[in-house]
Amino acid sequence: MDYFQSGGVKLAFRVDGAGDPIVLVHGFASTHAVNWIEPGWADALVNAGRQVVMFDLRGHGGSDDLYDALDYDRGLMAADILALLDHLRIAQADIMGYSLGAMLSLRFAMDHPDRCRSVVLAGVGDRLFAPSGQIEPVVEALLADSLHDAKTPVGRAFRAFADKNGQDREALAACYQVPRDKLTDADLARVEVPVLVVAGDRDEIAGSAERLAEPIPKGEAVTIPRRDHMRTVGDPTYKQAVLAFLQKA
Repeated sequence: MDYFQSGGVKLAFRVDGAGDPIVLVHGFASTHAVNWIEPGWADALVNAGRQVVMFDLRGHGGSDDLYDALDYDRGLMAADILALLDHLRIAQADIMGYSLGAMLSLRFAMDHPDRCRSVVLAGVGDRLFAPSGQIEPVVEALLADSLHDAKTPVGRAFRAFADKNGQDREALAACYQVPRDKLTDADLARVEVPVLVVAGDRDEIAGSAERLAEPIPKGEAVTIPRRDHMRTVGDPTYKQAVLAFLQKA
């Protein structure tokens, strides 16, 4: 892994392949390897002639662990994408994010449309608008003595995923305490770049991909059949949809 700095935070990154760049932004409690290498995304994009730029979010993987929720402000985390582009001297790139990574990718596209060619938002849907009602149970599960002490299904799922990936659960708890960006249809209508929204039809965390894409002027949606939040990421239909979208974006 190589490293770059963003606002004094040291972040790990990796670049594979050559060609038009695409930045991949992983989800909560994941890493670039778990989200993008293990499911075959990096290989698929490199084989399609793309330069693949991946990094570990602050508080995740090989990047610095931070324990103050203020350090996980979503504007700061989206600015980490900008710092990575600047570090690599990339003027403009496609961006693809999954779950939390999708929320950050959308924020980046809204804040820096001149640096963003197109965006893929995966593992998100219309529940992106919903209040973060699961904050306390997830934080409690992450900080509990064991997985058996987690009190809700979503808390158990994130705790198990964090443990599997060897994450610092105290850092993840700080990250999860930050409320979601409050976006309206009017906000989404101002998104200038092409956007593909992808979610599984059994993804109760994401909700409807179609509903999220609807207000975006150049938005489109794909729903993956028989897939929930954890199983969509490696689905072949998701890969096919993204490769087709990137060709025309």
